[in-house]
Amino acid sequence: MRSEVKEKPRYAIAASVQLPNVSDVEFEASLTELRELAKTLGFEVVHSFVQKRGGFDTTAYLGVGKRQEIQAFVNGGAADAGYDAAAPAADVEGREIEALFVDHEISPSQARNLEKEVGCEVMDRTMVILEIFHRNARSRAAKAQVEIARLGYMAPRLREAAKLAGPQGRQRSGTGGRGAGESHTELDRRKIRDRIAELQLEIVAMEAERKTQRARRQERQGLAGVALVGYTNAGKSTLMRALTGSKVLVANKLFATLDTTVRTLYPESVPRVLVSDTVGFIKNLPHGLVASFKSTLDEALDASLLLHVIDASDPGFERQLEVTDTVLAEIGADVVPRIRVFNKIDHVGDEVAQAERTAALRAQYPDCVVMSARRPEEVARLHAAIVAFFQRNLAEAELFLPWSAQQLRGEIYASCQVLEESADGEGALFRVRGETEALADLQARFELLREPTRATS
Repeated sequence: MRSEVKEKPRYAIAASVQLPNVSDVEFEASLTELRELAKTLGFEVVHSFVQKRGGFDTTAYLGVGKRQEIQAFVNGGAADAGYDAAAPAADVEGREIEALFVDHEISPSQARNLEKEVGCEVMDRTMVILEIFHRNARSRAAKAQVEIARLGYMAPRLREAAKLAGPQGRQRSGTGGRGAGESHTELDRRKIRDRIAELQLEIVAMEAERKTQRARRQERQGLAGVALVGYTNAGKSTLMRALTGSKVLVANKLFATLDTTVRTLYPESVPRVLVSDTVGFIKNLPHGLVASFKSTLDEALDASLLLHVIDASDPGFERQLEVTDTVLAEIGADVVPRIRVFNKIDHVGDEVAQAERTAALRAQYPDCVVMSARRPEEVARLHAAIVAFFQRNLAEAELFLPWSAQQLRGEIYASCQVLEESADGEGALFRVRGETEALADLQARFELLREPTRATS
């Protein structure tokens, strides 16, 4: 009998400097988020080192004493460093610390110096997010955007490498090169610039193609658009699955969704509604990454309605809500109508606790929806709210379809909501509700079908 092979656990530590203008609550929330990011990469953070300072140490981010403390911990000297060996956070016996995660973006020289002193790989917050994006990207567009961001992150680190190489650099002869005495680093930097330019052209072409396809689809089917937006791991993909009956990826980790997924609202409505899931927002997401992933957020710009999904069980949901509002404003989507959906209410204690949280949220956000994406009856209520939004401007009309043209019945049911149907000797009469333009088009076409009947009578 074959036994399952388990992945070898990977252990890491985290470090963060708390600046004077950062509250304790905000600081701890950000550090917790970093630990979740590390978990997404497959690391277990066994201990966190924090330090209050007026500013970051220009040499190696943390102060000298804290760097020595981390070095002792990495080298297995937790007890010598004053830690309680019985405490779970300090229980590192037999565990090799492979990485130190830093909860800020630090300079290449700071990262290099810190790595030399503590004795393990150092990954700052930006590098962690880039690595997660790199692993999770699936579509051509997402992969290209990730590569641009990664190359942009690498460029200044190449300059740091050139400084370390000294005045000589890593010299290369003119034979087979671009110039006599040109260094490998200079060639690498040129390759990065050329590759970024190439990728940007590819993305422009892909965006133009996507816009054309989206316009044709909207024109052909008259579909309305809803975009799910919100903090990463707020339950957007689970809600997407519940609203559309589709099999989209659902995972309890940050940035499980990077590529925009589009499905039709189910059960289908009039008008038919497209639902799109977008990349999650996160605190301190570097602006370069927001720009790189703008195409995945364009669904929010093109949508007629946003579902802003918020984790109701997270004590820091107000901070998450603020982050999402800020990013939406940055891309110009803050003017799009939205419904605030407080998801995961089933994660809030017992029924009494859930009722209390629901009442508090509705008092603070009167038009919000409080629900769990795992409760069918609550998903049905949200479904009804979405349909009601798109039907608010629909008009009613009567359509007459002769018996000789009954093959067109499908078009009526596809583009309108049929309220009543009756029949006589000449054909069927439909009382329908639909968009004004669609109704006018159908009325004009069906009126032409009646002309031959009138001419013969």
